[in-house]
Amino acid sequence: MAAEAGDKGVQQCEQPLMSGCKTDDPEDEGQLKRVITEQKQSQASSKFRQTMCRFLSPRWEKFMMLHAGEDWIILTLLAILTAFASWAMEFAIEFFLHTTLWLYELAHHNLFLQYLIWVSIPILLICFAAGFTYLVGPQAAGSGIPEIKTIVKGGMVKDHLSLNTLVAKIVGLTCALGSGMPLGKESPFVHIGGVCATQLNRLAAYIGGVKERESLNAELLVIGSAVGIAACFGSPVGGLLYSIEVASSFLMVRNYWKGLFAASISAFIFRILPVWSGHYETITPLFDTHYRLEFPYELSEILSFCILGALSGLAGAFFVFMNSVMVRFIRSPTRLSQFLAKTRLLYPALVTLVIASLTFPPGFGQFMAGQLTQRETLLAFFDNYTWSTHLTGDHFEHEDHSVAWKHPYVSVFVTLTISVVMKFFMSAVAISMPVPCGAFVPAFVIGAGLGRLVGEVTAVVLPEAIHANHTIFHVVPGSYAVAGAAAMSGAATHTISTAMIVFELTGQIGYLFPTIFSVIVANVVAQSLQPSLYESLIQIKRLPCLPDLSWDHPPTTNLQVKDIMATDMKHLNLNCTYRDLHNILLTDNLDTFPLVKSAESMLLVGSIERAQLELLLCQDSTHKKKRGSQDSHVSLKSQASSDASAVGIEVDADEKDTLTTKATVALEEQQMDAQVNFNNCKIDPASIQLVEYTSLQKVISIFSLMGLEQAYVTNTGKLTGVVSRQEVYKAIERTVKVHGTTTHPPMTSFRDSRSTSRATATAEATELERLLGSESSLSLPPEPDK
Repeated sequence: MAAEAGDKGVQQCEQPLMSGCKTDDPEDEGQLKRVITEQKQSQASSKFRQTMCRFLSPRWEKFMMLHAGEDWIILTLLAILTAFASWAMEFAIEFFLHTTLWLYELAHHNLFLQYLIWVSIPILLICFAAGFTYLVGPQAAGSGIPEIKTIVKGGMVKDHLSLNTLVAKIVGLTCALGSGMPLGKESPFVHIGGVCATQLNRLAAYIGGVKERESLNAELLVIGSAVGIAACFGSPVGGLLYSIEVASSFLMVRNYWKGLFAASISAFIFRILPVWSGHYETITPLFDTHYRLEFPYELSEILSFCILGALSGLAGAFFVFMNSVMVRFIRSPTRLSQFLAKTRLLYPALVTLVIASLTFPPGFGQFMAGQLTQRETLLAFFDNYTWSTHLTGDHFEHEDHSVAWKHPYVSVFVTLTISVVMKFFMSAVAISMPVPCGAFVPAFVIGAGLGRLVGEVTAVVLPEAIHANHTIFHVVPGSYAVAGAAAMSGAATHTISTAMIVFELTGQIGYLFPTIFSVIVANVVAQSLQPSLYESLIQIKRLPCLPDLSWDHPPTTNLQVKDIMATDMKHLNLNCTYRDLHNILLTDNLDTFPLVKSAESMLLVGSIERAQLELLLCQDSTHKKKRGSQDSHVSLKSQASSDASAVGIEVDADEKDTLTTKATVALEEQQMDAQVNFNNCKIDPASIQLVEYTSLQKVISIFSLMGLEQAYVTNTGKLTGVVSRQEVYKAIERTVKVHGTTTHPPMTSFRDSRSTSRATATAEATELERLLGSESSLSLPPEPDK
């Protein structure tokens, strides 16, 4: 009943807005149609809420009406959905991998049949993933992080956050990883978390009958990125930090707890589901390690970890270079590239055929542990043994995956080197296939192998480390694998949070400083040579993403606010009437309207929200008219009766109603021409204002930092235009098409010298100099040449 009463009240307030809607102007007619369509959508949303409430108990009905769309509900649903999707995907991937291995072992009597099984199943899965992705959601190909980064920074990528893309991402990623190719799951789950967050926000806006906010979508994208990482690694803190580094330039402090809240729930559910299904007895780190804590490493080993960081930085930069070469080749206009583009399944089939042939265990795969999955490879790299001595024996545990690197003719150093080199090139080529995949895990595995190799060499160089109390401790090569995994993945993505991800992933905190030092050294080396993997793809794909503005780097475009602002904005003035207020609400769908002092001066007073104006119109106009018509109905009837009886004329009831209706209409018209009283309306006197010469990159920074939907443009206090996110989107796309995309490393300020002189030849500085150099500092700056 409360919902029906509320809907009736809304309809009563909408009736005066729709009165007198007929017009002969085509533009006004189009605007009226748009308003009517939005009102129908709002009514449909209201009917949907009523339908849902009919199937709910009164308690749940009240809960839904009061709390639907609140942040904590959206965050909880986001965490649960992403965690369940990750767990179900892990189950399906393990099924595909174990089925392939079971069929391979079943055909042990026929080597050719084994090879056929080892190659054909991955090819079928990859081809299905590529075809399904192309038909259902082409935007699902790749990791999706460059596009997420672009959207958060103010750009727009069509259909990247749609439901079709989500379905194609989940199905295609499951089949691609089930093929056993060196691809990653974690980076695509950043995209999956972002899509889930966007769709939940749209659902909440639809149920609540409110309009979506672009700024809230950007915040939820960052939170969804954190949830995606947490749902794969079980690392809530590392996932949150990684999402801030990768997807966001600015993060509101109020959103920090939201991201940690959602990431923690997602990681907890992802780790507790295997316990409920009986795979584990309790919640443990995904790659549990048991290194000694009383004396984890010798201080002289810090140098070895720093060398590992430098090698990882070089490898990470070269990995980005190799990936960019492959992507540019695929997107190039050569005949071979165009042929591969037309035959969409040929390129992924050829790549899968080559990689599967190289990893065939009886063939070349025996030198690189080709029979192990990526998870089994990491478990072997992180173990406690020193392989140079452990693999010389003949007794191994059933789940000891390190035996895969034992070969009767070559040493473990040769097999490790071959494994690292081959996985490096295979991963660089594999992630260029048009299927949902990521490069974070392949870089993680390569770094772990490189770290294991450095650790084995260190174990030979330092066979014994002597503690102060003369206790002998040996070098732990597995710890170098942990540090190498964090350093290599951090170098490829230009992030430091990979160290925290590794700590949560392995449960190992004893090697805190060596791991952090390795990651920092790797980042310094990699950022000096190449952009990050995601920034490289942004440049190649020419996505509408501009770099953050910094003092030492001039803007990449000369566009200013005056070049992109809208000048035909609707505005109110202090002398407007209720009719003017009615017309502006009817013909424009803005959420906020600027209020000026007068139409002549155009001095900006503040801004008023649409809801405030509608309430003002309902209370001060509609309610007065209704009360006036009710009072006049009685008075006019009595007046008409008395006048008629005085002259001896009989007046019937219909004539009395006609006279009353005409008088009511006249009274309504009189009240519609009355001046609006803004004393009962909340006015924001501190609206965000920009000057006409503000650069585009500063506008992007301000919009991202403050979560704005629009800002007003003024010139000496006079309102001259308005700029919204739509104008910013179009300006970014136009700039990228003309100038291309340039990016700056995130640690630029860390390496830049503060003693260098600052360049001031910006558009803002030029206009300021012109203003200060004029005869009167109070006069307006001259108009620039057209």
